[in-house]
Amino acid sequence: MSETSPRVGLFVTCLVDLFRPSVGFAAVKLLEDAGCTVEVPEAQTCCGQPAFNSGDRANATALARNVIAAFKGYDYVVAPSGSCGGMIIKHYPDLFEPGTTEHAEAEDLATRTHELVSFLTRIRKVERVDAEFPARATYHDSCSGLRELGIRNEPRKLLASVQGVTLREMTDAEVCCGFGGTFCVKYPGISDKMLEKKLRNIEATGADTLIAGDLGCLMNMAGKLKRVGSPVKVRHVAEVLAGDYATPPIAEAE
Repeated sequence: MSETSPRVGLFVTCLVDLFRPSVGFAAVKLLEDAGCTVEVPEAQTCCGQPAFNSGDRANATALARNVIAAFKGYDYVVAPSGSCGGMIIKHYPDLFEPGTTEHAEAEDLATRTHELVSFLTRIRKVERVDAEFPARATYHDSCSGLRELGIRNEPRKLLASVQGVTLREMTDAEVCCGFGGTFCVKYPGISDKMLEKKLRNIEATGADTLIAGDLGCLMNMAGKLKRVGSPVKVRHVAEVLAGDYATPPIAEAE
């Protein structure tokens, strides 16, 4: 493994690929600025988390096999998503029988996989970014990133180095927004009540920009903010750290 210029495979994620490619481009910029050689394997597909969360172990396992094969040979695998990162790191090894080659390969991939901001701070030791982004912002801690991967201080540390960003902490920043992958589809009434409370906490900060590290959460909150006519703009943390304010905010870009 080359620590001076590690070879990184970017796990783009389905939502970024289909709805917000700017997050992927921002991730590439941040990784290259941190001295990494970045590649995006064309063979990558969904990580299998929706199937896994719905109890469809067979399809989750098939998708995991494809991802494992697509990311062989990279020093690191990085995802701009705590939920996809958590799926690979925490759940892939459990999909395969211990003692098998597949289980060993899943464990190997898990040890090489990181969420984007945690990789920048923990592995590449990035302490600040050279970016400007005018915003009175508040940060939402997505469930998987916080609870599965322990990511909390890392994004706040890097956001503090972005020129123009003033961070205002919301009440219950760590509480679920109601998205929960397929939870919002299975239990829309409960999900919406959770989302309403989250929006009240966001607006109480007086922030004009909402930031988080998972696109699913961001799209969920952006959609509700748009429906109620809120002026709060929604951004992925990678876009802010890369200084990308040319791309329209989430929901406005739809």
